[in-house]
Amino acid sequence: MSPYELAVGLRYTRSRKGSGRNTFISFIALISMAGIALGVAALIVVLSVMNGFQQELRTRILSVASHIEIRGLPDLADWQAVAKSARAQSGVIAAAPFVMGQGMLSAFDVNRGVIVRGVDPALEDTVADIGKAMRQGSLADLKPGEFGIVLGAELARALGLRVGESVVLITPQGTVTPAGTLPRVRSFRVVGIFEIGMYEFDSGLALTHLEDARRLYRVEGVSGVRLKLDDLFAAPAVARRIAQALPAAVEVRDWTQSHANFFRAVAIEKRVMFVILTLIVAVAAFNIVSAQVMVVTDKQADIAILRTLGASPASILAIFVVQGALIGVIGTLIGVAGGIVLAANIDVVVPAIERALSIQFLDKSVYYISELPSQLLKGDVFTIAGIALALALVATLYPAWKAARVNPAAALRYE
Repeated sequence: MSPYELAVGLRYTRSRKGSGRNTFISFIALISMAGIALGVAALIVVLSVMNGFQQELRTRILSVASHIEIRGLPDLADWQAVAKSARAQSGVIAAAPFVMGQGMLSAFDVNRGVIVRGVDPALEDTVADIGKAMRQGSLADLKPGEFGIVLGAELARALGLRVGESVVLITPQGTVTPAGTLPRVRSFRVVGIFEIGMYEFDSGLALTHLEDARRLYRVEGVSGVRLKLDDLFAAPAVARRIAQALPAAVEVRDWTQSHANFFRAVAIEKRVMFVILTLIVAVAAFNIVSAQVMVVTDKQADIAILRTLGASPASILAIFVVQGALIGVIGTLIGVAGGIVLAANIDVVVPAIERALSIQFLDKSVYYISELPSQLLKGDVFTIAGIALALALVATLYPAWKAARVNPAAALRYE
């Protein structure tokens, strides 16, 4: 493309007022540019929020769950041997036993179903970050034989419990008596309260000491062993190697299997939102067609004069491609800038809107988290910008081709 073609294309992008004021973009071209900018900005913000949601969900789940979980069928009698075998695999940095059971907590005439997890406080901190989420007390306050219990914040709030108060745990495993089978009941003292920020865990998980859980559920060994890796994304490969090294009587599951529905749903939603918002950008880009067709119709005499002065059809096509592409470039740049600023400040913008409108966008009992996270990725920005520019360029081809086919004699006949 020659400097001459570029200069003429830039000149045709603007239409002058009769009064001689500064040039301005035609209304349709301006609408097209604004549509592209809004579509690009919306794409960047939505994908950043979806990335942030995925990362936040993964972080909060893995602060309570584990990278890999080895379960016994029905239990692991020699969990130390299993943990030693797992630790021998490359990438495994920590292992901790656990006992898992169901129960119902009762306090002040309020009952709540819970998942009870028996843990070794010293080892649990090596495989999960729940110790960092303690609001009151600590995991070290769980002592064997003292029957202490750590509750999620929502669970403690629902039961009306505070640290130091007692709660009754009723387990479904029954005790056979002359009067029949009775549920097993044990009183626990609340020694700590944690808050992960995920409603599922904060409202339905209780921790107690491993030995107390073994006595309560009458487990000879442990329910399983939890593992932590140096690279959580290597979990599927490490889990396969561990499964091959252990007997068939154990089950090995990694975090991508245990919580597959969460992450698959987020990935699908991200793809769907990308497609929908790309269509919005496409509609805005193809508005350029109507603007360019109007310009070609208005400039037929100028095109004919350029042809008679020696301009080739390829030069005419290049001139109008420049004109239409400029609209796409400006709209894309504005949209990228606006999208980056908004995505980087989503933690400020969304709370301000919620306060102004007295609403909450994310109910933590439905969406698991209550804040709108954001993670801006360079790859997403470049992909979105590239798609917007490509659509704008494609939209200019037909009007530019039509301009290149203008017959000079026919165009100047009535001039």
